[in-house]
Amino acid sequence: MQRIKRVLLKGWVTAWVIACAVTLSACVGPPVQEMSNARQAIAAAQEAGAGKVAAENLERADTLLRSAEQRLQEKRYREARRAAIAAKQEAVEALARTKNADDNK
Repeated sequence: MQRIKRVLLKGWVTAWVIACAVTLSACVGPPVQEMSNARQAIAAAQEAGAGKVAAENLERADTLLRSAEQRLQEKRYREARRAAIAAKQEAVEALARTKNADDNK
């Protein structure tokens, strides 16, 4: 019985270590998906005409994306990830404002 408990404990510890390693590795690498998401959101906002209705949001999104690209070049991945996520949020806001303006016409 003691041996079974030891084997189970080792299994749980191993699983926990693997889970931690996977979680940490997701934060360390280049934010490829976040950059792609930001670019797609900006493109969708531009296509919807956000430049006329929500120009400030769209400009902030572009600025944040350029910042994320610069940080990516510098291998400052956490900062690049944050900037890319913020760029996407600004683009989504621009798109929402554009759709609201269209609905109110």
